[in-house]
Amino acid sequence: MKTTTEELLAFVTVIDSGSITAAAEALQQTVSGVSRALTRLERKLDATLVRRTTRRLQLTDEGELFLARARVILAAMEDAEESIARQRERPAGRLRVDAASPFVLHCIVPHVQAFAAAYPEIVLELSSNERIVDLMEQRVDIAIRIGALQDSTLHARSLGSSRLRILASPAYLAERGEPRTVAQLRRHRLIGFTAPESLNDWPLIDDDSENRDAGARFRIVPEIAASSGETMRQLALAGGGVVCLAAYMTSADVASGRLQTVMDPVLLDVRQPISAVFYQSASMAGRAKAFLDFIAARLVL
Repeated sequence: MKTTTEELLAFVTVIDSGSITAAAEALQQTVSGVSRALTRLERKLDATLVRRTTRRLQLTDEGELFLARARVILAAMEDAEESIARQRERPAGRLRVDAASPFVLHCIVPHVQAFAAAYPEIVLELSSNERIVDLMEQRVDIAIRIGALQDSTLHARSLGSSRLRILASPAYLAERGEPRTVAQLRRHRLIGFTAPESLNDWPLIDDDSENRDAGARFRIVPEIAASSGETMRQLALAGGGVVCLAAYMTSADVASGRLQTVMDPVLLDVRQPISAVFYQSASMAGRAKAFLDFIAARLVL
């Protein structure tokens, strides 16, 4: 039977305090509880560690040998606990973060240098996947997911939500004209996703008499399709057509004039939730919280 920490601590405290009664007071336990712990320890070791008399306690030879080892063990455990506490105060270690490439490029990469300066002891590893990854299988600590979360055993933290907007480059609009209604938009070159089809439902009030259901989306038929939102953004920047993308990856383009929003009067206020998902882990909690707090404060959604 293995010795417990409680038994080691009871033994060492009894010796240091000089009596079982004093040890019980120091440990905030009952006298009988400390006495039982000491008895269990001796039974497990099959050795007498302390000779008890009515006046004093005396270590046996076995007790002196075991006391030295017990002190080393308890000191190592205390040091380990302090190391974890220090890590929570000053996070350190490897942190693996996965997200779709647009989020990595627009919301993480611009802040990596500042994060490294703030937390020099965290080793950040970034990976990009357009589809949902298995955190355990891919050895990922945090995954950033865009859209509604499915039922999961994972813990989640909301990072906010980002509005969908319809955009095109000024050069494209100068050539083809600015669409103002869904009927006009149909005649434009539309850029959409290869899959899933639901991503090609644009949040527009459809003025087509056959599609006037309240809240109904306008499903486009893409003339150009891509699997990544970042590819679609690059196509739009190059004048390839009209695209529907989230603000988190296009705000800088709009602010600089590289892209222009269109269809605003008939655009529904639809926002994509952005969440961080992770397994709860005490050893990872400090660096994960540091990273998520840092990024969340800098998100432009």
